[in-house]
Amino acid sequence: MTEFELAQTETPGRFQFNWVSEVLFHAQRAFAKITAQNRAVWLTPLLILTLTTLVRVVAAGWVRQNFAVIGEVPLPENFQYFTPEQQAQFTQAMQATQGPVFVYVFPALSGLLGIWLGWLLVGGLLHLVMTMLGGRGDTMAAMNLVAWASLPFALRDVVRVAALVVSRQLITSPGLSGFAPASPSGVMAYLVAWLPLIDLYLIWHIALLVVGVRAGSSLSRGKAIGGATLTVVVILALAALVSTLVARLGSLTIIRPFF
Repeated sequence: MTEFELAQTETPGRFQFNWVSEVLFHAQRAFAKITAQNRAVWLTPLLILTLTTLVRVVAAGWVRQNFAVIGEVPLPENFQYFTPEQQAQFTQAMQATQGPVFVYVFPALSGLLGIWLGWLLVGGLLHLVMTMLGGRGDTMAAMNLVAWASLPFALRDVVRVAALVVSRQLITSPGLSGFAPASPSGVMAYLVAWLPLIDLYLIWHIALLVVGVRAGSSLSRGKAIGGATLTVVVILALAALVSTLVARLGSLTIIRPFF
């Protein structure tokens, strides 16, 4: 009996925490099992992501409130290049957002919305792209695949929590945002909005998507890589667009995450 046939005969329970290490370190074997399922098995990774996101928000909120207690306001990178009006606006905004609602509730809601809405968008778009490329998977298989392929982001949350607790400093330059030029505008501001979204965990996520697509369809390696990469690039483009629009509405050139 082949590995694929063994995966089909296995009936997983409601939660599959024993799959987590397999997905991260033995991806090919894990996704052969996951893509063979004819039922929803996406709950476990999304619950893990939800938990790690909430822990990260609490850790960041704790750091922010420590700054508030001692009267220090952590400044974003390149703050010295902001105009006086932007500096004053930032300071006023920080003073007005020290309550629990702004420190914990809003970041938690934003993080959870990003997880669940992002999962729906990536899963739906991946299924559409793979169908156009000749794949035969169904929507449920795509949703299962995307959920489990998102586990690197949970590991990223764990790393960020450790950094917050150890350093007691907010993470103001996630991803590649440290390479952002000072005071970008126009198209450059939109391109800069991509930088915080790109890191090693994103590349790991794309790699897992490729492995999962290959395990669950007859697509060639080139089509699997192209389809998975295109899906993620489209989602990143939308996220960067939203980030840029919010930055403009807030009269700040660059969004600097406070958590």
